[in-house]
Amino acid sequence: MENSSFLSSKLSEKIADFDFEKEITWKTRILLHTTMWLSFAILLFLSYRLAYDLTTFNSVILTIRMAVSNMTIFYLFFYVIAPKLFNQKLGIAMIILSVTLPLLTAIWLWITLGFSVLYHYLGYEIGFGELKGAITASAQQTFWGAVSVSRIISQTIIIISLLSPFFFVKILFEISKLYSKSLKMAKQNSQLQIQNINIEKDFLKSQLNPHFLFNTLNNLYSLSLKKDDKMSDMILNLSDTMSYTLYESNAERVPLTKEIEFIKNYVELEKMRHGEEKSISIILPNENETKGKTIAPLLTFSLIENAFKYGLKNKENAFLNLKIEVKDHQFSFNLENDFLPKTELKNFGGIGLENLKKRLQLIYPEEHTLLVTKNKNTFNVQLDIKL
Repeated sequence: MENSSFLSSKLSEKIADFDFEKEITWKTRILLHTTMWLSFAILLFLSYRLAYDLTTFNSVILTIRMAVSNMTIFYLFFYVIAPKLFNQKLGIAMIILSVTLPLLTAIWLWITLGFSVLYHYLGYEIGFGELKGAITASAQQTFWGAVSVSRIISQTIIIISLLSPFFFVKILFEISKLYSKSLKMAKQNSQLQIQNINIEKDFLKSQLNPHFLFNTLNNLYSLSLKKDDKMSDMILNLSDTMSYTLYESNAERVPLTKEIEFIKNYVELEKMRHGEEKSISIILPNENETKGKTIAPLLTFSLIENAFKYGLKNKENAFLNLKIEVKDHQFSFNLENDFLPKTELKNFGGIGLENLKKRLQLIYPEEHTLLVTKNKNTFNVQLDIKL
């Protein structure tokens, strides 16, 4: 039982890791489809040649007629009709299916009629055997006579039996593709949960470290001695910041309004700690712009924290500029700050930046861009997310 479970998990992992979109390229698809229809044509040719004892030429022209008719129906169904069915409710999908199946049969019959008319015009005919005169008989049908109710019903059964192997292969391929996608999503969700736990631990260590609290409490003490009015605001900011990190940021998504409020509170605390002599600019979206939108919590915190930790060191030009915009479900984050040239670039990123990249890849795959640049003494981060 354990070996069976192990093999099953290994197989599931292999399927999840297989990238259908990457591995099954358009060249591979063309090769597979060509092989499939060539196999069908060869079997059909042999059927005409051996079962009906037709000449090679007659077997070829009938094979072409049948192959083209079946290929047309196959591609119309799977690449035109089927994608529309998946976007509908079951009842509507059944109605569409019940209408399109007879229509596809009619198209199949019309294509067959067209080939028969062409062959008859060119003088092709079967001169003996069970199919003697079949081309002429088919060509003499009227356009609407070829698609009578009785013929549609009988030919639908024939078409289904002819195409059932191809339908089976195609459906099996799509099921495998969906199964791989679902396994991949499950795997990513597991990784995301583990990642979120690790990030939460790292964040709490960073946010609640003694250095941060010590500096904040020192500032509070200084303000209390001066009886400064800013003291109450600072206490409230600290309380809101800790409340958010401890109780509200554990969800997969949080209201963007609360995330922006958290960023604002944290920056205000840092501004009080650094004093007015440092140039700190912050531009945040208003509540109307963030209302009703959600975002993964604490995505940008490590960037902001690093900016205050390693920036604002240049005595001649110490600055930190933070700008967040929200327009048309696009979250744009830009952070720029000074740093001392001797400071290594890795200090600005480290584990925090790597965790951010992983979270973005897991939560917002192909829906984000992150650009980190370092000039002579300026560090800049641009992050755009489609909410």
